[in-house]
Amino acid sequence: MCGIAGFYLRNRAAEPADIRAMCDAIVHRGPDDEGVRVEGGCAIGMRRLSIIDLNTGHQPISNEDGTVWIVFNGEIYNYQELRRDLIAKGHQFKTNSDTETIIHLYEEEGPEGVRKLRGMFGFAIWDSRKRSLFVARDRFGKKPIYYTKNKDGFYFGSELKCLRVFDLDWEIDTDALRLYFECLFVPDPYTPFRNVRKLMPGCWIRYHADGSIEEGRYWRLPEPESRRGIASDPARTAAEVREKFDESVRIRMIADVPLGAFLSGGIDSGSVVASMALQSKEPVKTFSIGFEEADYNELPAARLVADQYKTDHHEIIVRPDSVSLVERIARHCDEPLGDSSCIPTLIVSEFARKHVKVALSGDGGDELFGGYRVYFDVEEQKKFDAVPRFLRKGLSAVADRLPYSAYGKNYLRMMSRPTGLDRYLAHRGLPYFVSRQLLQPEWMLPAEAEFFRRQMPDFLLDPDADPLAQAFYFEGTAVLSGQMLVKVDRMSMAASLEVRSPLLDQELAEMAMAIPPDLKMRNGRGKAIFLDAVGDRLPAKLLTLPKKGFAVPLAKWYRTSLKSFLWDHLSSSEFLGRGMVSGPFVRTLLEEHQSGRRDNSDLLYSLLMLELWFRDWKQPKRRAADVFETVS
Repeated sequence: MCGIAGFYLRNRAAEPADIRAMCDAIVHRGPDDEGVRVEGGCAIGMRRLSIIDLNTGHQPISNEDGTVWIVFNGEIYNYQELRRDLIAKGHQFKTNSDTETIIHLYEEEGPEGVRKLRGMFGFAIWDSRKRSLFVARDRFGKKPIYYTKNKDGFYFGSELKCLRVFDLDWEIDTDALRLYFECLFVPDPYTPFRNVRKLMPGCWIRYHADGSIEEGRYWRLPEPESRRGIASDPARTAAEVREKFDESVRIRMIADVPLGAFLSGGIDSGSVVASMALQSKEPVKTFSIGFEEADYNELPAARLVADQYKTDHHEIIVRPDSVSLVERIARHCDEPLGDSSCIPTLIVSEFARKHVKVALSGDGGDELFGGYRVYFDVEEQKKFDAVPRFLRKGLSAVADRLPYSAYGKNYLRMMSRPTGLDRYLAHRGLPYFVSRQLLQPEWMLPAEAEFFRRQMPDFLLDPDADPLAQAFYFEGTAVLSGQMLVKVDRMSMAASLEVRSPLLDQELAEMAMAIPPDLKMRNGRGKAIFLDAVGDRLPAKLLTLPKKGFAVPLAKWYRTSLKSFLWDHLSSSEFLGRGMVSGPFVRTLLEEHQSGRRDNSDLLYSLLMLELWFRDWKQPKRRAADVFETVS
């Protein structure tokens, strides 16, 4: 696991100091080692967190004659198999690392070779023979790649911080910030800056000496099965899921350093720990955190699994410095991210890092196997399709006239939506009536569904497509790569910890997408087929507990330890002067929360993260509305 960076200048030689400065900006991603390669106008570099081949895995790594060089962030779980095939074809290896496997695979097959990699990765290859820089990102987007191009050249890095070394165009992208208000994250390929983009998951890009760019996609999440009541063998499907899940866990236990697992009180992390324990000769190291507030303390549930499998269990009750914590999170996220579960993710990552360098997690189970409540909401709201279109328009008009505090207005608006996809999207981000009160008119996202439809493949753009399939696909792509995996990557890397996600193995995901919804969502419970596959391994009591998110007592903190910090930032002339939000309504949100009339903690967190991001990046001291006027 590493952080990588680099650039390719068209008309002048690269300066070693520049690539070292880029790497210095991400030292937290790789505190063990540093390496750079400078050749002509190209420079690539890395910061390394040593996991495999500790002695000879120094990067950058080249091919046999030194004409092709690579920097790599991630892990390739099938590298030994690929290595054997490449040796049989005449390639000679200097190391035992997975990194070197990629360079020889590129020599052998070019961009097409990326299809054979099973793992998480972001890597860059400098090909001096073709005078080109090739950059690729893994299928789900677990590892980030930011890039930009201008008349002088091409620049990339694992984090936006890397690119700040250069005097680039940092114009605000107002479309991206509108999307932030809609989603509470900045979806790929957007960034907060108009001229910087994220490489999409499952894609590659190649920059040539003449300034031309090639782009390609090597993988896309398959279409979810949408048929109901189809002939199927649940027992056989469960057995196949169990076998593939265990394999996904097993290949992620390969490491030359201490390894463990996050253990919450949930089914997914408990299943990962159970599989690890059944495949390990030594007790699995497990890590859990809890809070004094009973509603947020999952230590007793986590202990059920730890006790059953006799893990080497580590747990703490945390009392964090909440102000320092949110400031650090904003700094490490690099862009606005309104997901308060960043807080416990950072805490548990730092706790685990005291004992191990690698931790397995249960991320991905809800997205792929139907664990979220939104999937059931989509199904239940199909009944609204029976309401005539003309009547729906009338309901929409009625809902728009109701005041912010009126009961039932969101239900009326949901009923009025024209399609199931529009209803699903209404669950994402801010509720419409909150957005309408909170945002200045120019910051409302126009025709919101149109952006989200552009993120869907052609087979899901049919207006008659199954909205549940659309929801599965959007959660497993845009939301996963733009929110969940950003959180996991930034918070774990802030602690210099590698996190691996067996449930997001590409082969397991492809299997999950082929399973009909009847087997995933059964009798009001999600992940039914996954429980059929591995539920017998979990304590019976754990299966009866209500689902909880990975959360912290943020609502209480906003009334106590974080109150002054929150009010100072969201009531400041600096925040309100950006021209994005309504000052009186922000005050209403603060007062509602403080009085206990309404829990606005998630919304307030999203606004706070936006303001902290603005301050951290030291944007020009002009109103965001002025920026809007200059770029629209």
